[in-house]
Parts: sequence; C-alpha cells; structure tokens
Amino acid sequence: MKRSKTSKAWMREHLADPFVQRANTEGYRARAAYKLMEIDDRDHLLRSGAVVVDLGAAPGSWCQVAAQRCGSGARVFALDLLPVEPIAGVDFLQGDFSDDGTLAEFERRLDGSRVDVVLSDMSPNLSGVSVADQARSIMLCELALDFAVHHLRPDGRFLVKVFQGEGFMAFRREMERCFLSVQTRKPKASRDRSAEVYLLGGRLRG
Repeated sequence: MKRSKTSKAWMREHLADPFVQRANTEGYRARAAYKLMEIDDRDHLLRSGAVVVDLGAAPGSWCQVAAQRCGSGARVFALDLLPVEPIAGVDFLQGDFSDDGTLAEFERRLDGSRVDVVLSDMSPNLSGVSVADQARSIMLCELALDFAVHHLRPDGRFLVKVFQGEGFMAFRREMERCFLSVQTRKPKASRDRSAEVYLLGGRLRG
C-alpha cells in the first residue's frame, strides 16, 4: 500500500513537472533533453558536423538534441541495450557498448573517425539497495569513461551523469587523470533533491 501511494505521488509530480509538459509539447522523448540543452548552451558541446556518441541512449531525447544541434553533416551514434525508435540523423546500434562484438560493430560504422563528444546519461536498474545501486552507477560511469578515452579525439569532450555518494570523488579524480579540464554541472531540469550531477571532461591528457 505504501509503495502504491508513493508511486501515485511520484506520477502526480511527474505529470505536473514543467519540463515533462514542455517535452510533451515540443516532441522530446524525455525531460532529460533540457538538461543537455542547458549544458550545451553554456559549454557549446554540440557543434555543426560533429561526431557524437550517446551511450545508454534510450529513449533517445539526448540523440534528438544532438542531431538537431549538430546539423545534417553530423554523425550521431546511439548505443543501448534497449531498442530505440528511429530518429532522423541518428545511427542506432543495439547492444552493450562494453561488449567486444558491439564495440567492433560500432568501430566498423565509425570507419576510422575519432569522436568529438561522448555523452552518457545512464542510470542502473535500481534495486532499492542504495549501496548496491551507487556501486552499479559508478561502474557504468567507469565503463563510459574508458569508452571515451579510447574513442575521443585529443580535444574531445565527455559528459557523464554521476550520482554523488560513495565512489563519486574517486571517479572524479579518475576523470582528472584523463582530462585536462573537469567541471561540474547541475542543470535546472535536474531535480534539486536528486543526487545526480554531470561531470564534463575536456581535452585528453597525453
């Protein structure tokens, strides 16, 4: 009964959320689109003609933003275990991006290019056990960082969602070992009570 009441309260709040309403009106698949827009407005990640990879892309709102902002000459890749409905200008690959087979297929499609921007808005499937959920979240961040380091061009940029808690500072230090610049972003569309923040890495070391 308690869970049912909590779920109903969450749904009421969700439907009343102005970013949810705006996404429904403007045709974005999730309110998360506005998080990326705000960060891009500030940091200018999504440039015309860029090569962009969205890890854990479903349902596809960040891909929508990337395709729109980078234009017709861009290459936007979406990778996810879950299916993603087609988006104009987006090359979708279903699979685990850390799996050798999926990675080989992605690199075949990339055809020798280097990536300008790697995006990751991934969250783990929540178990309700906070310690385990946080550990899984940090693991996803580490996998995304490894992907970014191996595929970005030297001046490329990496934007990743990280939940503050156990392992957060260690992961940030790992990013600082990989990038010359690491900045924290908390867009307005990210709910105040949420522990999520975004770390933005720029310019690979070495």
